[in-house]
Amino acid sequence: MAIAPARPSPLAAIFRVSKPLIGNVHCAPLPGTPRYRGEPMAAIVKRAVEDARAYAAGGMNGLMLENHGDIPFLPPGEIGPEIVAAMSVLVKAVAEAVDLPYGINLLANSAIGALAIAKATDARFIRVNQWVNAYVANEGLVEGESGRALRFRRMIGADDVAIFADVHVKHGAHAIVGDRGVAELARDTEFYDADVAIATGNRTGDTVPPEEIAAVRAGTRLPVIAGSGIAKDNAAALMAELDGAIVGSSLKHDGVWWNQVDPARVEAFVTEVRRHHPA
Repeated sequence: MAIAPARPSPLAAIFRVSKPLIGNVHCAPLPGTPRYRGEPMAAIVKRAVEDARAYAAGGMNGLMLENHGDIPFLPPGEIGPEIVAAMSVLVKAVAEAVDLPYGINLLANSAIGALAIAKATDARFIRVNQWVNAYVANEGLVEGESGRALRFRRMIGADDVAIFADVHVKHGAHAIVGDRGVAELARDTEFYDADVAIATGNRTGDTVPPEEIAAVRAGTRLPVIAGSGIAKDNAAALMAELDGAIVGSSLKHDGVWWNQVDPARVEAFVTEVRRHHPA
């Protein structure tokens, strides 16, 4: 039974390929965050641009930029203007250096902040880890921002920015909605007007279980992409069940998320995926 009007998938319009591969640019710590050590913004921007160029050269189809270096993250309402400003500068520099579509993930869970950055930098999508319902995260109780975020998106004229929403997000406990299965949570994600559903593992870099993908698929007509754990060794099998993937940790030097992108890993990964799933 349909629970919301059908919407066209934004993946083909944004990426123009089948099963797009989106490289995750984990930005270095930004000014004002605990792990920031006084580096000039130029150095932070340079690292992000280098990672973006490595993804592009290796054949990835898009980018996602996120402030992953800002650990420990704040709840969305406490993220300061210094972070939104720094991310906007960084994203614009990457956009000028690399000709790939890109999106924003403003951690933790700041859909409104991400939309503001997207509007200012012409980003095509945002990722929101908790779009609807609530869960207990490392940051505390995190509630879905969909109602406020969609009103903000309309207010700033950013209706063309797509919403990529996690269904059963990593780094947290789902006891609050423990009486409802993943398929039902996927239905909620579609009901509250997300454009793409994301399936993930339990932590950054953890492989998304095939049964998680199947459960998300069972609950929604939205395209389903992976948000963690896709690597060269499992890509052929998992990508058969997915409409795309956001990939980061496995493409870094030594497979560690805080390292910079390894061009050789990117090329090998893309070659393996496209051998089984041509674009």
